[in-house]
Amino acid sequence: MRLVTRISVNTLCALALAGLAACGTDSPKETGPFAGQSGPEVVNKAFEKTNGVKSLRIGIDMTTPDGRIKADFASSLGGDCTGTMSMGGEGRMEIVKTGDTVYTKFDEALLREQAEGEPKEDVDAAVELLAGRWTESKASDPDTKDSIEFCDLKGLLKEFEAGDNAAEKKGPTKVAGTPALRLTEKEGKETYTVDVAAEGAPYILRVTSRGGEEPMTMNLSDFDMPVVAEKPAAKDIVDLEQ
Repeated sequence: MRLVTRISVNTLCALALAGLAACGTDSPKETGPFAGQSGPEVVNKAFEKTNGVKSLRIGIDMTTPDGRIKADFASSLGGDCTGTMSMGGEGRMEIVKTGDTVYTKFDEALLREQAEGEPKEDVDAAVELLAGRWTESKASDPDTKDSIEFCDLKGLLKEFEAGDNAAEKKGPTKVAGTPALRLTEKEGKETYTVDVAAEGAPYILRVTSRGGEEPMTMNLSDFDMPVVAEKPAAKDIVDLEQ
């Protein structure tokens, strides 16, 4: 039974960030760390700063034709990664990646959703064997690559490249209690919003898109924080080869 996540982090981030590329105006009475800077200047500096991190945490909430996808991953350039993902509003998977080894755990709801249409006895057997237990695989395995795309921090950071010339300042806001500057722009029916930290380093804290076919919110946090990825206990790992 092949388990597929149906999501590409590069496509996801490209959709969210591509809209930040067209003209903006700023208030002459503005104060704060971004006073005197244009919207594109703020966004480009934030992109450059975010692009330079060695680790971060990314949270995604996105609606797709296949249903709602939610993910929360902490990932590092060193290859360590931990996270969770749910799809279609049902079921959840957990992932731990240490170096080139990936440990994945599925709950019963996700196993049954992914195996829809298969013989009941086969599904029941898979659930009994796998639900709530870890499986081990190599990061290079074809069936594993789909589930660890949020662990590819290098690929993710490639999407945060300076080049915006359109962002418009909208004023102060807060993201998880952190003061931020909100910038927006519109492209067709979609409105893109980016919140940049106004305290400390000007990291991208949140990107949202609304009005399109796949509305989403992407939260970024824990910049350069250590990612602790530990191998599960041997008794909790299923030996699929046996």
